[in-house]
Amino acid sequence: MQKLIEKAGVLIEALPYIQKFRGKEVLIKYGGAALTYQEVRDMVLQDLVFMSYMGIRPILIHGGGKFITENMKKKGIQSQFVNGLRVTDKPVISVVNETLAELNRSIVRDIERLGGSAVGLSGFDAEILNVVRHTESGDVGYVGDVSSVNTVPIKELTEFGRIPVIFPVGKGPDGEMYNVNADEAAANIASAMQVQKFMVLTNVRGILRDAADDETLIPSLQVGDTQKLIDQGVISGGMIPKVKACIDALQGGVQKAHIIDGRITHALLLEIFTDQGIGTEITL
Repeated sequence: MQKLIEKAGVLIEALPYIQKFRGKEVLIKYGGAALTYQEVRDMVLQDLVFMSYMGIRPILIHGGGKFITENMKKKGIQSQFVNGLRVTDKPVISVVNETLAELNRSIVRDIERLGGSAVGLSGFDAEILNVVRHTESGDVGYVGDVSSVNTVPIKELTEFGRIPVIFPVGKGPDGEMYNVNADEAAANIASAMQVQKFMVLTNVRGILRDAADDETLIPSLQVGDTQKLIDQGVISGGMIPKVKACIDALQGGVQKAHIIDGRITHALLLEIFTDQGIGTEITL
C-alpha cells in the first residue's frame, strides 16, 4: 500500500507542471548517446509521447554528425572540419541530407511505435530554416547561419497534438541547401516559437566544475557567469556550442534553458515534472 501511496505522491507533484505546460511548446535538441543507443533512444522518445498525451507540445530537433561521418566514409569521402564546422561541398551536402532524412524517418517510426503521432520535417523542404552562407570561419562550403525561421509548418502540427521532428538543413537566398549546426537551429527555432523550455540532451550530467567528477554538477547558472567559466576552462569543447545555444534561446525570449544527460532514465520527465529537476539550468 505504501508504494501505491508514493506513486500517487509522484503524480501529485507533477500536477502543477502539467497545468503550467499544458498547451505550451517545449523544444528538445536531441543528439549524442540519446540518439545512438536504442535503449536510451526509446526512453527519450517515450518521454515525448508521455508529454504529448499530457497536452504538452514537444518539438524535437536532431543532428546526426556521427552517422554523417560514417556514411561519408562508406562513400570514400574524407571528413574535414574548420572551427568545429563540417566542410560541406556538393557531394557532402548530398550525404548530409540523405543521412539526416533517413535518421529522421527512423525517429518518426520509433515515436509511432511507442504510441505517439509524429511528422518528420526537413528545414529545407518545409522551408523552416532560412539561412545565409557562413563566412566567419572562411570558406566551408554549403554551411549556413540561420537568418530567419518560418514557424507555420511547426505550429500546424503542434496545435493538433503531433510531434514535429526536424532535421537541420536550410535554404539559402540562392535556393541551395545548406548544412546547419543542430544546436544553432534548435536555439533559433526555440526563440521563434517562444517555447516554454529549451532542453539540450547531451552525454554528461550537465555543466561540471570538474569534468571527471559528476558530483561537481552546477545545477543553476546565469548567462552572465558563462564567459568566466569558459575562460576558466570549466565550459570547454563540445559544451561551448550547447551553452551558446541556450544563451541565444534565452536572449531570444525563451524563459528557461537546460542542459541534461539524455542517458538518465526518463531525463525529460524528471526535468519537466519534478520540483528538483536535473542537469544544469541556465537563466538570464
